[in-house]
Amino acid sequence: MSIRFTTKARRGMAAVTVAAGLALGVAGCGGGSDDKKPEASATASQESGSNPSTQEGTDEPLAELKGEDGLVLKISSAVRDSGGFVTVSGELKNDGDEPARVSVRTAGDETEIIRHGSSLGGATLVDSAGKKRYYVLRDTDGRPLTTTNMPRIKAGAAIPVFMQFPAPPSNTNEVTFQLPTFAAATIQISG
Repeated sequence: MSIRFTTKARRGMAAVTVAAGLALGVAGCGGGSDDKKPEASATASQESGSNPSTQEGTDEPLAELKGEDGLVLKISSAVRDSGGFVTVSGELKNDGDEPARVSVRTAGDETEIIRHGSSLGGATLVDSAGKKRYYVLRDTDGRPLTTTNMPRIKAGAAIPVFMQFPAPPSNTNEVTFQLPTFAAATIQISG
């Protein structure tokens, strides 16, 4: 069996896995009925005294980082999953008066990441207590697991963004988020 065949087979399996995951996600999000189940779960979380998470509808971002040309990165969540990853999500907004493009410097300076075009691949999470820095993950082809090929952002417009990192130890809940050309900020990891 050739390496080329093996690589194509792996890509095919990855595509099938992603497609199946998306199909399940769409099926789970579908519905359209007006039953009161969401209200009941919201009531249950209110009665239990828990604070609402970012997914439950709070509009307060974890952090707001100012960058060049009026760009602002609002981080809405940093969620640890059971697979050992942390996904940081939010939106990149242009608060300036002119259309703006995300600087190529946000991809960082690693040759492998730069080779795949514009991205947020230069982002890092810093665990000061554990004295470790976590870089954006990459797939098997070296592409960063972040938002890539971001368009020019019109004045007042925003685009959704994400970055995925290896998870710090489970007892680490506070890290510093850094992205080239943006200010740094401390964020809380949930999950």
